[in-house]
Amino acid sequence: MLDSITAIASAAEAEDGAAPLDEATWRALRHRPETVRTWESEDGFALLIDDQLSLVVRPESRGRGVATALLAEVPTGAVSAWSHGDHPAAAALARSHGFERVRALWVMRRPTSQPLAEPVVPPGLTVQGYTPEWADEVLRVNAAAFAHHPEQGAMDAAELAERMAEPWYDPAGLLLAIEGDRLLGFHWTKQHSPDLGEVYVVGIDPSAQGRGLGKLLTLAGLHHLAALGVAEVLLYVESDNAPAVAVYSGLGFTHADADTHVMYHRG
Repeated sequence: MLDSITAIASAAEAEDGAAPLDEATWRALRHRPETVRTWESEDGFALLIDDQLSLVVRPESRGRGVATALLAEVPTGAVSAWSHGDHPAAAALARSHGFERVRALWVMRRPTSQPLAEPVVPPGLTVQGYTPEWADEVLRVNAAAFAHHPEQGAMDAAELAERMAEPWYDPAGLLLAIEGDRLLGFHWTKQHSPDLGEVYVVGIDPSAQGRGLGKLLTLAGLHHLAALGVAEVLLYVESDNAPAVAVYSGLGFTHADADTHVMYHRG
């Protein structure tokens, strides 16, 4: 199953310029396949994890009703689905099957050739790479920072270990802002390839909001990624998160219309 899903997803990514499955879906397929309900054909597949639907069709098989046939097999009820890239065909399929557009996630990008300010660490604060004794604090801050964002905020020790087992993981790229014996925030960076890095997760303890830690940690992470030699850094941000968009824009990130992922919901 995994081999055929990988082949179809790779073909779709090559055609569309965007990966059709996110990291969480791949982790479930590789580590917890029993949690994934799957419908497959030679031309495509549908996956259902809890209430999250993924549907991918081979590029050469599109326009033949494959997506409609796969969607007909998915049980009725509340379900959400991402279109990784704001594709007109996905929007038309969603409308015709009772899905409504509910979220838009922007991809913002920044070349590392652009000048970057140095982070200024205030007295009493330390910014350092991750070490294992901070695992509980990372989970605490993550849960607090993303309490209203279940996709990220529900991370537990098992999922943290799972992410840290990924080939891209580098403890030096998980930057911690520490004051005394307390973690105030973190910036988890990711290197996708020799040329591409990511602002993966920036989490700030709500009790430390307003101290400029988000910008400080983002800057520190960008310097870390630039030192690795990547040419570009990307990040994902909710399109309606005006404060975050303003911070990232101020750091030189820009958004193009084609770099928009859309969530649709039914039920």
